[in-house]
Amino acid sequence: MEQDEMALTRQVDYVFKQLEEELLHSLAGTVIIQIRNNVVGKYGVRHNPIESKNGRIGTSEQGMTREQVQAFRHMAVDSIKLKRNWTHGEILYDFSVRSGAWSASIMFESNYNLANMFRYTPKYGQQLRDAP
Repeated sequence: MEQDEMALTRQVDYVFKQLEEELLHSLAGTVIIQIRNNVVGKYGVRHNPIESKNGRIGTSEQGMTREQVQAFRHMAVDSIKLKRNWTHGEILYDFSVRSGAWSASIMFESNYNLANMFRYTPKYGQQLRDAP
């Protein structure tokens, strides 16, 4: 593993530590991590809609346990080893808890902004000729 990937694993570990309390007791959702130049820029959790029964919103004590959140964090850090040859994009970790067991899937998305790579800058002589 390269040095920049090691730094990214530490960043993902930090993200999941910051989100631990938010993930605790969550039933389902997506952890989103946006990366630019191998650096985490933004992160957060998109929770699946909160369900209600008979018009009442109940508390969800059956969601992720602290041990499951820690296992999720370790899985997320280990998944960075699968990231290959891209520096910009998003990582999406979809998760759910059913009957006390949790599952997760990982999606890597690379993206680049081509418009910033090729900007037309006219030569100095052409600027003078085109001036009014």
